[in-house]
Amino acid sequence: MTTAVDKAKQLLPRVIIEHVSPEIDGGLFPIKRIVHEVVCVEADIYTEGHNSVNAFLLYRKCGDTTWTTVSMIAIGNDRWQGELVITHDVDYEYSLQAWVNDFETWQIDFRKKIDAGQDVTVDILAGIQYLEAISGKEKAVKRFDVLRGQIRKSSSSAETQKLLLSEELLKLTQEIPASSTCVSYEKTLKVHVEPQKALVSSWYEFFPRSFGKNGAHGTFKDAESILPVIARMGFDVVYFPPIHPIGDTNRKGRNNARTGKTGDPGSPWAIGNKDGGHKAIHSQLGKMEDFQKLVRTAESLGINIALDLAYQCSPDHPYVKEHPEWFFKRPDGSIQYAENPPKKYEDVYPINFYCENSAELWDELKSVVDFWIDKGVKIFRVDNPHTKPFAFWAWMIREIRKKHRDVIFLAEAFTRPNIMKQLAKLGFHQSYTYFTWRPMKSDLIEYVNELTRTESREYFRPNFWPNTPDILPYHLQSGGRPAFISRFVLAATLSSNYGIYGPAFDLCVKDAVVEKEEYFESEKYEIKKWDWDAPGNLKDLMTRVNKIRKENVALQTTWNVQFCDVNNDQLIAYVKTSPDYKNIILVVVNLDSSNTQSGMIKVPLHEWGIPYDKPYKIKDLLTRDEYIWNGDWNFVELNPYKIPAHIFCIK
Repeated sequence: MTTAVDKAKQLLPRVIIEHVSPEIDGGLFPIKRIVHEVVCVEADIYTEGHNSVNAFLLYRKCGDTTWTTVSMIAIGNDRWQGELVITHDVDYEYSLQAWVNDFETWQIDFRKKIDAGQDVTVDILAGIQYLEAISGKEKAVKRFDVLRGQIRKSSSSAETQKLLLSEELLKLTQEIPASSTCVSYEKTLKVHVEPQKALVSSWYEFFPRSFGKNGAHGTFKDAESILPVIARMGFDVVYFPPIHPIGDTNRKGRNNARTGKTGDPGSPWAIGNKDGGHKAIHSQLGKMEDFQKLVRTAESLGINIALDLAYQCSPDHPYVKEHPEWFFKRPDGSIQYAENPPKKYEDVYPINFYCENSAELWDELKSVVDFWIDKGVKIFRVDNPHTKPFAFWAWMIREIRKKHRDVIFLAEAFTRPNIMKQLAKLGFHQSYTYFTWRPMKSDLIEYVNELTRTESREYFRPNFWPNTPDILPYHLQSGGRPAFISRFVLAATLSSNYGIYGPAFDLCVKDAVVEKEEYFESEKYEIKKWDWDAPGNLKDLMTRVNKIRKENVALQTTWNVQFCDVNNDQLIAYVKTSPDYKNIILVVVNLDSSNTQSGMIKVPLHEWGIPYDKPYKIKDLLTRDEYIWNGDWNFVELNPYKIPAHIFCIK
């Protein structure tokens, strides 16, 4: 017969497990890690009164049937914490388990009674009863049985008390869940384990067509010839804008002129003409075998080639003729071109993802990714993913991931925060950010703390870009070479993923359309001729910074940034350390591109175990200068025309 008490237990367990973190949207989405990263799980776990509880973090590789258990520790105010380390390149899942430990509750009270000098004869019997209740548990360990036997055979009350109060006995009871009160968390949460480059990468974007000899249209062979230069600079991802045939209809002219002139190459994002669409190559770039050879050469240099995945079509794309139903129709029957009022993009047709035969469309669009993966591409920079359905990305990325766990998708979505976060939850491995528009110290600190100290750090991996072919921020337009250096150092050291659009960035190009954050004579609409070795170029600086990133493990994650107090708002300083503090990096950047700035910086010596009264050595890895500092407050001065940043290694 079911009693009222039984019904009450069914409604609410004796132990409460709530406010679990990380848990994304109630467990709807997985968190993200790479191999060797840690998952720190916390939860509020409690029961009524003063009864003691214990808890396990349970985890296993997806597909396994047996859980591994980790004892959680109480960190205060009913909050419990446990950690698991990702050791294999497979997905994991985790949950929690908690129970009332009657023996621990008894032991706490027993100790208080002894300290108060009370008679504990009956209490000893109660404690033994609690131990006997544990004896039949399947998880009871041999050592526990030995200790219990010693208590039974104890010849004196003092010896019995000592055994019952032993720390070893308490720890053993904390490893044996009490079946009568044991509660399992109702959800099993997921960890997506992703490639190393999802966490650490340095991107270099360039247009292959601008690297031809003697002003000719560049080819894949030309691009291949400069890969060793980019490799020596320390970049490990080379990203190409679309490499497909470019439409002729409504082709844009220079400076985004509505009508192009004869010889204008057009925007690569107007994809498709009579030669093919998203699975074809622009004829002037070369042939497919040229591209595949370039991919192999890049890999031999430690570089991955990233392609632009832009789901849109020029009016000349084969899809338009073969599947007009895949596009939006205007009331007059014509196909709707892309618009972002008041801007018009007559050279591009957006795709209607919700057309009547959307299943066929989605399969075809996924096949584009499959096609280029087959050609050796493992990284895709996705153009404007926020303008396509969330459901499409969830489906497409999931399907690709089933066969190709090493493929990475970067979301180029400069849009509202909730949309950017949703794309990351759906599976995008990296995301463009608002770093591009955070030149002020307070804004930068607030934004980086938001990325690294809130729930978004569990699934949103930022990729910091100081510029793109579309964006030349005002602070780069006005700040000159010092601004380019400071923004580069910030991007490359704040985030473990960063990228630049070059050689425009390398050469500190700052010519913009009047009152706009757009390049004047943009490379999107014309073929440029770059002098990579022009005076003032940043190639050596980039090489140095990338080398520093590779040699210092503290810079190979985004999540460990800690800002320092500085008594000057034009100086920003932050520390990154390895978990064992064997690698400590302090970065200081002058945000004023015109004036020397100085100030006092406070560093957290107590966290590193460095005595306040002992001198310690720091080395600037950019200039190789060495200094001796004392205490936690020290003086720095940065002249932007010499070098506007320090990257210190603290010994």
